[in-house]
Amino acid sequence: MQITILNGDPNPGENDLARFTSFIPEATGANNEIRYFPLADMQIKHCTGCWTCWWKTPGLCIWKDDADAIFEAVINSDLVVFASPVTAGFTSSLLKRIQDRLIVLIHPYIELVQGECHHRKRYDSYPDFALLLNTTPEEETDAEDIEIITDIYKRLAINFHCKLRHVWITDTQKQKEIPHDISYH
Repeated sequence: MQITILNGDPNPGENDLARFTSFIPEATGANNEIRYFPLADMQIKHCTGCWTCWWKTPGLCIWKDDADAIFEAVINSDLVVFASPVTAGFTSSLLKRIQDRLIVLIHPYIELVQGECHHRKRYDSYPDFALLLNTTPEEETDAEDIEIITDIYKRLAINFHCKLRHVWITDTQKQKEIPHDISYH
């Protein structure tokens, strides 16, 4: 399985990749190929909402930065893991920035999906999504925060014609290495 991990932690640790990949085989099986992107170490500009990627240069963003490698990895993956600490009740701004830029991977045209208006596919297939959320006692993350984040990523998955397959929660206070898995199908 091809897996892309987007690490939105603004202070990534040296062992993050090992920590993230330690639980993935439980959910996906063995023999995974991992592409890892520590977003804090990358140059990724904000989406300006210019629609150039939809109208002038379909599928190509105006910004030539490190996001291009992420776009390629995401569209060629079977699973994309959005990893982030929960900050102020949501994922980090780094993760939100690349989430917004992923719009380049879908069409501007609209169709009905599950009775709602969503973007049409640009590609034949899209990877499923997973969330890895790191909670800390300082942030006082509660069940409502997790529910809101999960709902937003479920909606993103619908727009990307895929499913949010897993939500893994780690708790730094309890020093859990294997996250709690809330699976969605």
